[in-house]
Amino acid sequence: MIQMDQIFQTLRMIDQEKLDVRTITMGISLFNCVCDDSRRLAARVYSRIAKQAENLVKVGEELEREFGVLIVNKRIAVTPVSLITGAISDPLVVARALDRAAHETGVDFIGGYSALVQKGMTEADRRLILSIPQALSETELLCSSVNVASTRAGIDMDAIRLCGESIKSLAEKTKDKDGLGCAKLVIFANAVEDNPFMAGAFHGPGEGDCAVSVGVSGPGVVKRALEAVRGEPFDVVAETIKKTAFRVTRVGQLVAMEASRRLDVPFGIVDLSLAPTPAVGDSVAHILEEMGLEKCGTHGSTAALALLNDAVKKGGVMATSRVGGLSGAFIPLSEDIGMIEAAACGALTLDKLEAMTCVCSVGLDMIALPGDTSAATISAIIADEAAIGVINNKTTAVRVIPAPGKKVGDFVEFGGLLGHAPIIPVHPFSSETFIARGPPELEKVTTAFCG
Repeated sequence: MIQMDQIFQTLRMIDQEKLDVRTITMGISLFNCVCDDSRRLAARVYSRIAKQAENLVKVGEELEREFGVLIVNKRIAVTPVSLITGAISDPLVVARALDRAAHETGVDFIGGYSALVQKGMTEADRRLILSIPQALSETELLCSSVNVASTRAGIDMDAIRLCGESIKSLAEKTKDKDGLGCAKLVIFANAVEDNPFMAGAFHGPGEGDCAVSVGVSGPGVVKRALEAVRGEPFDVVAETIKKTAFRVTRVGQLVAMEASRRLDVPFGIVDLSLAPTPAVGDSVAHILEEMGLEKCGTHGSTAALALLNDAVKKGGVMATSRVGGLSGAFIPLSEDIGMIEAAACGALTLDKLEAMTCVCSVGLDMIALPGDTSAATISAIIADEAAIGVINNKTTAVRVIPAPGKKVGDFVEFGGLLGHAPIIPVHPFSSETFIARGPPELEKVTTAFCG
């Protein structure tokens, strides 16, 4: 039986505490589009997405009005593109088709310009990775990801090297926007197949023809709940977070089930990830500070984040059998006002962020680096995160922006949910020799495609 006070609590979460449904994401399989003619493949991809997702935005807007819950983004995720482009020479034709389809359906983003190379690269994988700078710089709504490692297969260092080169090239191609193109590219270890959040969403090869998933957020809700238990012991803190996560997840399940029914598409998962925004009152860092830290990044931050992540997941599992994706707590630097403040005052460094990724739901996210950061250093950062993911059997990721022309102490402004961020320092010592340990033919390919 639903109690009246539970109804009021949920209404307060929506009205005053910034609870929102961060995304409704439709996953679409493109395997039935495969052919060996690039124009026909592009046409099939466009037609498949435009038809399947034609009502996605409309249904999302209807649910917003009827339930009174803000649905921030409507998105599409597709089969990793390298899996359907083996018979053609240029994956860019599919990138353009995906972007056109996203515009046609009215969604905010489309993800899946992706490759799964944790054990090795096919020629299709290699072509896609090397095409990423061009694809993301000439499209508007397309997002990309590469899975370079897994606990089962290990780490593909050759792929990591190519990804570092691609990130550097992409930053240069979008230098008029402070390298913003890099915000649409994520490099994963242990990527999950049902992640509804961008930029890393793709519809995994183990998924069905189509599914609709929901990502729910609400850092402000958790912080407000913890304000009521200041000074209480850790078990009270954990229980408070679990109960709050339970209520948030139930909202997500309601929206997902109704979206599934109206779109006549199977219900995928609810991802309960505390995904912050630059808005005041919507910060994961402020939750950690509410637990008793003077500033996020100080000693104890990793432990506090581990407690938060664990309690969020347990509360979500109690609320629905459909918890999936990356459920936990995100720590994106530019998208969290508390993290921005902590980095600006020196409390939060790249090394501390790396340590915190051992226990958060993903990894190094939306971190602005000096523009002169080398491709080798970027690759080394990716390798470090991949190692954390592989050894700890968890998803980790890297989304960094080497902002051209910017140096430590400068700020970059991305706008909207992407926020703004201080440029934080990297170590000045080279990783070039370590990253260069690859097959000789890789040098020729990298130079030819990435400059």
